[in-house]
Amino acid sequence: MDEQRVRGGAPPRWWRYGPPWWNRPEGEPAAPHRWPWRSTLLVTVFVLIGSNFASHSQQDRVPLDIYARVLLVAGSALLLWRHRYPVPVAFGTVLFAVLYLGAGYPYGPVFLTVALGCFGAVVAGRRWAAWTALGVLWAAHLLVAHWLYRWLPPQHDHGMPWSGEVAVATWVVAIATISELARTRREQWARDRAERAQAARRRADEERLRMARELHDVLAHSISVINVQAGVGLALLDSDPEQARTALTTIKAASKEALGEVRQVLDTLRTPGDAPRAPAPGLDRLPELVQQAASAGLTVELDGTPPRLPPGTDLAAFRIVQEALTNVVRHSGSRHARVHVDHNPRELRLRIDDDGPATGADAGGSGNGLAGMRERAAALGGTIEAGPRPDGGFRVLAVLPLTTQAKEDDR
Repeated sequence: MDEQRVRGGAPPRWWRYGPPWWNRPEGEPAAPHRWPWRSTLLVTVFVLIGSNFASHSQQDRVPLDIYARVLLVAGSALLLWRHRYPVPVAFGTVLFAVLYLGAGYPYGPVFLTVALGCFGAVVAGRRWAAWTALGVLWAAHLLVAHWLYRWLPPQHDHGMPWSGEVAVATWVVAIATISELARTRREQWARDRAERAQAARRRADEERLRMARELHDVLAHSISVINVQAGVGLALLDSDPEQARTALTTIKAASKEALGEVRQVLDTLRTPGDAPRAPAPGLDRLPELVQQAASAGLTVELDGTPPRLPPGTDLAAFRIVQEALTNVVRHSGSRHARVHVDHNPRELRLRIDDDGPATGADAGGSGNGLAGMRERAAALGGTIEAGPRPDGGFRVLAVLPLTTQAKEDDR
């Protein structure tokens, strides 16, 4: 049911008012105004017909009369409340069965009501009540069959052989065993449903976090470039119109690219099962990232050759470099940065340095950007170290493992 609700599907018709009683977590109330009258009616008819046949085959017992049928119907009717009041129903069915046997009526389906009553108690988590009720029934049968039969109908009755108690004991143990198995299975179903619901919530949270990181990285970088170029355009609008035109062109290109990436993220959010229309960015777009930083007035030196990476690691590495350069543009007085890429078969190392000084309290991106970088690295089993350099400026050092991600993509 939880999976259907997460997917947006309607629950089955028979489950529309909540899970059935055998598959409902302990303590969850039953569906209102729903009585198991069909099954109770079926059991009542079966008990009456079966007891009638048993009476014909047990001529030494008291024939069925109106009193016997009242006891059979009353014991079966109690099963209407077996979901709501399992303990009273378990003891009530035992009481009517004891009165029935004590009156000398034939053995037969009367034990079925006891079995269902105790079964419902065990499944509802009232094991002590079910075991106690079965113990009371067994003890009462011992008294009637081996001692009280002298004073109870039918007349001239003989006590039941002790070997017959083995059958009674087997019947009691069978009821208890089946009930315990049903209870165990029910609890396992409840745990599985809870785990599936928790996993669904966790996946949803992870997806929201991933979308938030993507949108932050895309918008922060592009808006930083737009902000710088807008300032340049305003400053040069009168004195150097051509340079102002170049700044406006850069703003247009940056905004167009940002809109495209935001649209791609939102399309993925609307249709999570579809493949993205454009490939996710990776380190092969570092020259383009350097050019965008240059349009914002930041000179970037690129050192090292990016390796061929799995898609998840490639995207994370690109976003980390992008966010680090965005922080240099926004929070550093330096107009010069260096990006160093190094790798070996086990890990990828990215180092982004700037010469400072910081232009505000948020130097280095101590807000959502740095937190997003750390989350990206942690999701791959990597680390992020960010902080001031001893000789001034700021450094971001990212270490991303390659073997773990490669194995996961192979699977």
